[in-house]
Amino acid sequence: MDEVKNSSMEHKKRGSGRRTGNRGARPEREKPEYEQKILDLARVTRVTAGGKRMRFRATVVIGNRKGQVGLGIAKGADVALAVDKAYRQARKKVFQIPLVNETIPHEIRSKFGAAKVLLRPAPKGTGLKAGGSVRVLLELAGVPNAVSKIYGGSNNKINVAKATCEALQHLQISK
Repeated sequence: MDEVKNSSMEHKKRGSGRRTGNRGARPEREKPEYEQKILDLARVTRVTAGGKRMRFRATVVIGNRKGQVGLGIAKGADVALAVDKAYRQARKKVFQIPLVNETIPHEIRSKFGAAKVLLRPAPKGTGLKAGGSVRVLLELAGVPNAVSKIYGGSNNKINVAKATCEALQHLQISK
């Protein structure tokens, strides 16, 4: 009987089959191709017969600061799920922005819902004169100089972001 105990004790000392050596060392992570920013995070509730069902809605903007940007909106049972789904959605909707002399090629107006957005090119050294959702989108797109104005009575971040995306997608370089 002592022999049985000893063999089981030796087994415990050796470990339970896990790999040993180089503990704590992790493989190096590669840098993601897009930076992401959470534009809006909201708790949304749906009222059902059984009570209220809570979910989270995440709005994520991604960009590589080299002219590519995308916007994603998704809901999930918890915050991490919602953000991950929104990131995947944004990756599907990435589009290229044409840049001329470190700014956008021409003035453009866009409307989504009640949100109206005006984007104007700016001379080198001006920087980004934009606020809220427009600023986040232009920063992650890599637009160094631009001026924007949000018109209308809308202070809805998502509609302003969608109007900005629409405007940026309609930019063209004239030849």
